[in-house]
Amino acid sequence: MESVQAIKQRFEIIGNDPKLNRAIEKAIQVAPTDITVLVAGESGVGKENIPRIIHSLSHRKHGKYIAVNCGAIPEGTIDSELFGHEKGAFTGATGTREGYFEVADGGTIFLDEVGELPLTTQVRLLRVLENGEFIKVGSSQVQKTDVRIVAATNVNLFDAIEKGKFREDLYYRLSTVDITLPPLRDRKDDIHLLFRKFVADFAHKYKMPPLKLDENAIQLLQKFRWSGNIRQLRNVAEQISVLETNRDISAVTLQSYLPVQGSNLPSVIKDKKSESDFSTEREILYKVLFDMKSDLNDLKKLTLELIQSGSSKVQETNQHLIKKIYGSKENDSEIDFEEEPRASLIAAQNNEDLYQEHDDNYLFAETVEEEETLRLEQKEIEMIKKSLEKNKGKRKAAADELGISERTLYRKIKQFDL
Repeated sequence: MESVQAIKQRFEIIGNDPKLNRAIEKAIQVAPTDITVLVAGESGVGKENIPRIIHSLSHRKHGKYIAVNCGAIPEGTIDSELFGHEKGAFTGATGTREGYFEVADGGTIFLDEVGELPLTTQVRLLRVLENGEFIKVGSSQVQKTDVRIVAATNVNLFDAIEKGKFREDLYYRLSTVDITLPPLRDRKDDIHLLFRKFVADFAHKYKMPPLKLDENAIQLLQKFRWSGNIRQLRNVAEQISVLETNRDISAVTLQSYLPVQGSNLPSVIKDKKSESDFSTEREILYKVLFDMKSDLNDLKKLTLELIQSGSSKVQETNQHLIKKIYGSKENDSEIDFEEEPRASLIAAQNNEDLYQEHDDNYLFAETVEEEETLRLEQKEIEMIKKSLEKNKGKRKAAADELGISERTLYRKIKQFDL
């Protein structure tokens, strides 16, 4: 069995933090078995290294190793990607396709961001874990596969289970062994080691002298929160390596490349007000639309009761609805309901294009519902277009701004043919 230090050298893992070493130890211990492993940790901590270690030390090392980012595959195609499909299974399926579980038979599959899987796909995955069986999309034939699964997540799956977004039985099948990687802010002694490795790599890549931090810059580097973890540290190291002509970096220079604490946005972005304004505008628009829907429903209820029961009875029992819909006249204790609304109703009854009885339901109510639905869809389309234009077509950024998942946004784009 290889040592932790040998594994770190082999996979270029930098750091001596005890929690990091313990995670690597667990990976080494479970590698010779076929136990399913769940790797947890924040985005950017290097979770992808653990399944590579496990595969390379297992008896499957000569088999296929496939890494799948579950969050990057659209909901409509993920079953086909994982399990394959038959010819004609759906529009565009011009031939039979092997899925990852068929291709990786005898090897290892790494399911990154497994918490993003749709519930229907989770059911299929559970069947593979339980008995190694799967069915291609559009097929009725059960196929067998011998695949080891290593999954990773950067979200709290217990929260997802409570919200009904992740199956509890699947969680316990995936997490036979849990391996958790610590965030970079909990590995303060490793931060400078990683930074030096990155600037040395970039110095070689761009053929320039390596950077050197003074003592104050090192302290600033270690105190910073690094919410993007190793990925963010690497990006900062590359920026400084390329842009700074002076290779001796002070704390002041380093600070100019770090985002404001508490924000994941780069410090050069200053258009926060416009994003806030857009969010507020969206909330106000939603409120107006929902209020409009409520008023329309109240109006339909009141109008139907008027036609069926007569105005005098309705005035007595629905004063609150009458005031809400038609308002109250100044210096009048009661609304003159006979004046306008009833006249409008009589006119509507005389106009066959506007009103027609059909099984005690009325076509004008259906028309209102259709117009209401069209208005809501139109507003939704406008908001999606505005967000996509603002984020230069980047679906992930647009989805975050709209408060929906990237998969839902992708479905809306297809639905409205944007």
